[in-house]
Amino acid sequence: MNHPMMNPFWGHLTGIVTVLLMLVFIGIWIWAWRKRHRSTFKRMSELPMEDKPEGPAPGEPRTGADKNNKGGQP
Repeated sequence: MNHPMMNPFWGHLTGIVTVLLMLVFIGIWIWAWRKRHRSTFKRMSELPMEDKPEGPAPGEPRTGADKNNKGGQP
């Protein structure tokens, strides 16, 4: 009995998909390591270490613009 998934076509298809995914991975890796991205990634890596958060501190009263916005969109 010949199983439909044993067809050589599926072996070639999975091989092609594997090679394409590997090429996409290598492309993303090369893109991420380009010199022009270094400053952006360095800045993003320092975000967790910042002393002052961007938004209001917990328990801090909201300003006039924030008081009108009761949990909706900013």
